[in-house]
Amino acid sequence: MKLRVASYNIHKGVFRPLGEWRERVSIHALRERLHAFDADLIFLQEVQGQHVGQAARHADWPQQPHYEYLAQDTPYHVVYGQNLVHRHGDHGNVLLSRYPILDAENLDISDHSLEKRGLLHCRVNMDGVEVHCLVVHFGLFAASRRRQNAALVARIQQHVPAGAPLIVAGDFNDWRNDLNHQLHETLSVREVFNEYQPPGLWRSLIPQLPPAPWAERRIRPARSFPSVLPMLRLDRMYQRGFCVQRAEVLRGAPWRDLSDHCPLLADLECLT
Repeated sequence: MKLRVASYNIHKGVFRPLGEWRERVSIHALRERLHAFDADLIFLQEVQGQHVGQAARHADWPQQPHYEYLAQDTPYHVVYGQNLVHRHGDHGNVLLSRYPILDAENLDISDHSLEKRGLLHCRVNMDGVEVHCLVVHFGLFAASRRRQNAALVARIQQHVPAGAPLIVAGDFNDWRNDLNHQLHETLSVREVFNEYQPPGLWRSLIPQLPPAPWAERRIRPARSFPSVLPMLRLDRMYQRGFCVQRAEVLRGAPWRDLSDHCPLLADLECLT
């Protein structure tokens, strides 16, 4: 069974592109682009439920919550995990799935009251194969991320059967690249972009060239932030039980005008 998976922090459906003075509503273009992915699973962060201030400010603001708008008139099932509630509304994580979602649980993994973060855990029935999908959004502080990563590990160890197909994707905010080895070693997952490394120049010329001594120690997720010039490896996609056939960071126009993050896209094949 083949599967296309996407992950994207959509910046609450509004964005101010570089060089412009005012933010614009990006959710309509985002919806069109997300559907063009033709993905089976889409892991989204910073999705608006409601925002009465933005609705009053922008005439083209959708009437319904953004997660409903994104799934409207599509074959997608949708689950919303509310992370932050404020005086204007709320936002959180979302899973869009072409396959039936058996159940879902949203966990509050906030490390302090000033930064609300969540972990959305869904079980998806893919033609009789049960796949566990976790949408994550970690905090901005290193100590918070370490504790949230530990909560993610504990959740999977306690609620996902050993060896069950698993996909974890989202905005880890791990710009220092500190969390990968814990996930690899404790959960037997593999970061998709680290696993899918197209051969460089020397390996293309000399296929028998042995890997560098440090290659096994270094885990290199995709560079996805900021979208105008992606340098930091904030967004991740981990998998277990799949073969990675292709992985891509979508850079440049139009993505740099829709969010501060670039979307990740991967083609996987289930080994079950």
